Amino acid sequence: MTNILYRIKNSLFVNITNACPCDCVFCIRNFSEGMNEGESLWLDREPTIPEVQKAYTTRADLTEIEEVVFCGYGEPMQRPDDVIALAKFFKESDKRVRINTNGLVRLIHPTFEIARLQGVVDTVSISLNADDAEEYNRVTRPIFGIKSYQEMLSFARDAKKYTNVTLSIVGVIEKHRIDNCRQIARDMGVNFRVR
Repeated sequence: MTNILYRIKNSLFVNITNACPCDCVFCIRNFSEGMNEGESLWLDREPTIPEVQKAYTTRADLTEIEEVVFCGYGEPMQRPDDVIALAKFFKESDKRVRINTNGLVRLIHPTFEIARLQGVVDTVSISLNADDAEEYNRVTRPIFGIKSYQEMLSFARDAKKYTNVTLSIVGVIEKHRIDNCRQIARDMGVNFRVR
């Protein structure tokens, strides 16, 4: 499986699933096969933990990698146990670990304990993408419906107790909504990024 890992600058991205409970109107999956030219991120099947580890340890450019990021053509927290296990593995080689997520893990896996992030995940980047539940529902189209927005915010508040949190938005939304989202992050005491 050649599409498990892909590199952008000094970050190595881990693509472990194509499953996602959202169907965002702006998602790159709708417009491109992958992030790099000629590289598809569509998986034939989900890789096992040993397959991800092997793909990682056989890379020639590991000394240039500063951060390992769980982010592919799906929601990595569809597989939370595997993400935590792999995060511990990557931390053993002194890499920073980030999870890019929609923050809906507790709707996907209601028994997931956020405290498991502590010490193994350096940053959780959560897609905020809207300043209210109705707009969030319109642009992210989550299978869980309108309750998804408050769950995502709740996840961000709880994750902040155990790791660094960044709320992110896509830069194509209206300026007043960007300003509102920035204020949401400020009020929550977390980082904010326009991507």
